[in-house]
This record gives sequence, structure tokens and C-alpha cells, in this order.
Amino acid sequence: MNIDAKLYLNLIKGGAARLERNRQEINELNVFPIPDGDTGDNMYMTIEAGTHASGNTLAEMAASVSSGMLLGARGNSGVILSRIFAGMGKAFKGLEQADVQAFSKAMAAAVKEAYGAVSHPVEGTILTVLREGVHAADGSSSIEEYMDLMIAGMDLSLQRTPELLDVLKKAGVVDSGGAGLLSVAEGMRAALRGETAFETEAAALPQATQIDFDAFTEDSELEFGYCTEFLLRLQRSKVDLEHFDEGVISAWLATQGDSLVFFRDGSIVKVHIHTKDPGAVLSRCREWGEFLSVKVENMTLQHHENHMDRRFKKNTKALGIVAVAAGEGLEATFREMGADAVIHGGQTMNPSVESFLDAFQSVQAQTILVFPNNGNILLTARQAADLYKDARVEVVPTQSLGEGYYAMANMQPDLPIDELLASLEQAAASVTTGSVSRAVRSTAEAREGDYIGFCGKEILCSSPSREECLKELAAKLDAASADIVILLQGGDVPAEEARAMQESLQKASPLSELILIDGKQAVYDYILVLC
Repeated sequence: MNIDAKLYLNLIKGGAARLERNRQEINELNVFPIPDGDTGDNMYMTIEAGTHASGNTLAEMAASVSSGMLLGARGNSGVILSRIFAGMGKAFKGLEQADVQAFSKAMAAAVKEAYGAVSHPVEGTILTVLREGVHAADGSSSIEEYMDLMIAGMDLSLQRTPELLDVLKKAGVVDSGGAGLLSVAEGMRAALRGETAFETEAAALPQATQIDFDAFTEDSELEFGYCTEFLLRLQRSKVDLEHFDEGVISAWLATQGDSLVFFRDGSIVKVHIHTKDPGAVLSRCREWGEFLSVKVENMTLQHHENHMDRRFKKNTKALGIVAVAAGEGLEATFREMGADAVIHGGQTMNPSVESFLDAFQSVQAQTILVFPNNGNILLTARQAADLYKDARVEVVPTQSLGEGYYAMANMQPDLPIDELLASLEQAAASVTTGSVSRAVRSTAEAREGDYIGFCGKEILCSSPSREECLKELAAKLDAASADIVILLQGGDVPAEEARAMQESLQKASPLSELILIDGKQAVYDYILVLC
């Protein structure tokens, strides 16, 4: 059996269907005993974004799948998954279909691409499961045999991940990303055998936009034009695909409006433009290809939404800032500190590559600084930064909200950009961040239902009392020696309790400046930032 375009898409759909079925179980494989597991959700939303692909040949279909996953990628596990299929897509270039030898080469390319996406690859993760699974399938005589051997190899590798990573062994779980990849592979095999029904969970899909009809009446004037977005598939019948210079499209589009985002991935062209004549734009672009998707929205309606006000500024400034935060109070705090756009996200809700691209476009700056504020969002932010071409985008590698807060508080925008980046990274590196959250399962350090205080992935204390846990965490981290102590109050913490804890910590740290912020964040009852 060979794999053609139709079968390849079915493999992707099969992988998505199996992952959807198992994603909650994969979410629960979180190393840390707090409710922060989202690997299954991230990987599912990534692969689901590739199930809407199209193409006449295997090469075209694989490229379309890769493009969809690229924009839909969320979290480190999702980014790595998207790169796996990007590697396969590159290897399938020019092929109508693939036999076992071509498929084997594609999987080898997937391993190389996945490892290349991570600056410091760690064994005992999804990378190991992929590599060892692919190695186990070497020399297969058919694609069916290849899938059987690869899955068997992945399964064995997954069971060994705790031997490679102490944090997995200590938690008594296997690697969640590797488990997600195994589910995808099993779903692909089921599709290969014709066993899979392709269904998706409606709740996981984007919800319909609610329109405020009063925002644009019979007497309104079209002040802002239309936000027009589309995916265009270049057609061989219209252009010489191998030698076509997509610059002719972008150059013409630049004369039709502003806020243009344009990039090409294989035969797919992604366009975002603000224009007063979307009809002319769509009509002209059909000279080069056909649309896979189109979205046109009246920006006057969007302009009436407060959170979109900044999106339509016409003046491009020198420096813009994009930050990621979850919690109404934290999002407002980052805006007050100078963030031009705040992407809603963080633990359990990692934003996609496309959400970063939209934020970059809304900022309208020559240089954009990005504060991901979560280690699981760094890869997504960097991938988006690589894609965006309308500005210089630099990712400040902040791995916690505390690091992001303190780095932004020390912003010196007049510095040359390279010096500014160095100073921001130095500020972030000087911060210690501790957190308090409720344990969702028992471990050697804590019982299920107790509160745990931790720094990074190290549990420092536990207690049935949230207040006592915070006090002990502050003592363990030597908060009294910090110049500044910032206490971020979670959404479930009463105001009276938070003020009492502020007073208690101030008494224990009389020489520190103690700042209480009602962050309203989920998951973490308290976040303690020591500067």
C-alpha cells in the first residue's frame, strides 16, 4: 500500500481523532501535582488545525497539513508536533504518493526537524519517543509493517521515559508529549486500516462571533474598512508554481490597504489586510489561485469593542510590546506597565502561533518585544516571531509572570535594541518566583488536597492551610533578603485574606518593599515574586 493525498489526510484525521479521545488522560500526565496539565489539549488543537488541508498530490496535501499545524501550534508539545509533520512535508516534496521507502525517509526527516525546533533537546521526552520509534521501524518492507514496528518502538520508549528523567520517575508518570505522539501514531494506523470514524468535539472548535448590530447602523460611515483574511492556494493553471515570485501579490496588496501580513508556505499564501474594498482584493487574487478560506469583518464593529481599540492605530511607532498573561488583574497590570497587546493565556491555556501573529499586527511597531511569561509558550512565541516579516520581533525569554513583570518594570526603551534585550534578560534572570497551588494528587511531599509551595519544579513545602503554606514558602525562599516582594493574588483568594498575608509578609520582611497585586489568575492561589 502506498500513501496518496487522500490517504495522508485520513492519517492526519485518524491521529487527531485518537488524540481527542485520549487528550484528557494525557492532560493528567502532568509531572507536577497541580491542575496545569494541558499537553493533550495543545497537541489536539495543533493537529486538528491540520485536518482542514487540501491538495491533489501527496506533496500538496502534506504542505497544506504542515501550514495548518504551523498556525495552530500551541505549547511546546504542539510546536514540536507541528515540526514533525513539517519535516514529513518537506520530505514528500514533489511526490504524488509515497511507498515505504519514501515514508521511512519522511519519518527520518521528521526526527531531524523536531530536534531542530528545540534549542536544548532533552531525552526522555516526545523527541526520544519519536526517534526511537522511527529507529525501530527501519528496514520495514511495507507501510503497514512500518507503522506496527514504529508504534511498538514508541510504546517501549514511552515506558522508559521515567528512567531518563528523574522528574517523571518521581511523579510516577510517563512523558505526556510522548504519550500524545503515541496516540497520534495509533490513530494514523487505525486510519491506515480503515478503522477510524473521523469526528471532532464541537466544544474544541472556535465559537461563532457575536455581532453588535447597533455598532453599525443605516447612517454609519465605513471609517475603518474591512479586516480581510484568506488562505489562497496558488494554481498551476494560473502561475508557474516552481518559479512564481509571490512578491507580485504582496506588492499589489500593499497598494490596497494597510496592516498587511503576507507569507507563503509552499503553494499556500496567507494574507491579512485592512482594506475598504475587499471585493477588489479577492477578485484580483483569484488571478493567481483559488481560496481555501476567506474571512471579511467590518472593523467599525470591532472598533467599538474596548479591547480592540489599539488594533487600528495608523501610526507605526518604534517599539511595541506584546505580553502573555492569564487573569483579569494581571492582564490589566501588564497593559498599565506599557504592553500594547496582552494575549490571554498561560498555564492550561497556551496561545497559538496565529494569536501571536494577530497581536504583532495589532501593535504596528517597527520592533516588537514579546514577553511569553511561561516556559511552555517560548517555542510558540519564537515560531511566530520567525514567521512575522513586517517588523523585527524579539522574544524576551521570560518563563514566569514574575520574570515578565520585573523585566518590564526595568524597561529602558531609549537603549539600543541589543542593549535593551540584554538588560531585560538580566532583569528576568535576577528574579525568583514561587507559587502556591492545591495538589491534585498525593506525592512524597504532599497529600492530595493540601496546598504546596514550589519554585520551578521543586516542592518546598505543603500544608492544609493556604496561608501557612505561603508563609513557609516565603521563609524557604528567604523573602526577607529581597529588595522587592510582589504578591500576586489568585482569583479564588478573598481580598481580606490577601491583605492579611501582605501584612504578615511585610512584618517578616521589614526591609523589603511589599507590593500586592490582585492578579485574579487561575491555578495559582498566590505567586510570590522576589526581586
